[in-house]
Amino acid sequence: MPMIEKQIFGRTAHMSTRAIFGSACLRRAGQDEANRILELLLKYGINHIDTAPLYGDAELRLGPWMKHYQNQFFLATKTDKRTYQEAREQFYCSLDRLQVDRVDLLQMHNLTDIVYRETAMGPGGSLEFLVEARDQGLTRFIGVTGHGIQAPKMHLQSLERFAFDTVLVPCNFLLMQNHNYVTDFNNLVSYCSHRNIAVQTIKSIARGYWGNKPRSHVTWYEPLTDEESIIRSVHWVLGISGIFLITVGDMQELPKFLAAVAGFQSPPPDQEMNGLVEKMGIEQIFD
Repeated sequence: MPMIEKQIFGRTAHMSTRAIFGSACLRRAGQDEANRILELLLKYGINHIDTAPLYGDAELRLGPWMKHYQNQFFLATKTDKRTYQEAREQFYCSLDRLQVDRVDLLQMHNLTDIVYRETAMGPGGSLEFLVEARDQGLTRFIGVTGHGIQAPKMHLQSLERFAFDTVLVPCNFLLMQNHNYVTDFNNLVSYCSHRNIAVQTIKSIARGYWGNKPRSHVTWYEPLTDEESIIRSVHWVLGISGIFLITVGDMQELPKFLAAVAGFQSPPPDQEMNGLVEKMGIEQIFD
């Protein structure tokens, strides 16, 4: 089985696999199911985990792994709280659930609402706790994540106010056909490249909204499921130099996703991707 390529994760100096395990897929998993996923990650050499308190039971499922494998993984979690005290309480709960005394990266979760951001980054806001946690050695780095069309633009504004070590934004072929979005995305990537800030991406294999379809996966959006579509979509995103890719938040599609990443050599041409969008009826998942 081919191992997944590694590259330096921004200023952290960690050699992270380009595919970062998105533990949202464990939100409803039992421990036996989770342990089978761990075996798969180890086979591919995945050495970076992204989680969050909002991901159901994910932190609980990761806890037993950390007893034996914490030194093999760069561990990232998040807080979605606005105030210092709320973020502090949530983070210590995360440490308990993860069965660790520290993490490598603590991220402000989905910082794309202006009102939320002003509170979180203002006096007594959650950012004050993240800085304190870093100063106390509870986390080594601080990041910011975002969903939706405004994420790259909002991150750039946030980066002008605080030197985050990492960012996370959506990225897939169809989304990057939106002129305003691709402009903001490229501006963000350029800014981060010049300052050695790691760029993580999500939603690479999103197909569209569920609508009236019965939900067959735990993701809030409908993912692509056939192997060839996943390969092309993943390879197209991996063709963007220097970025990292969070894995799909669903256990059913994770093996296909990891195989696609491991087999990456070059991105498919846009003409081929346009054909895939039409064939699979891929739609935007962000307004």
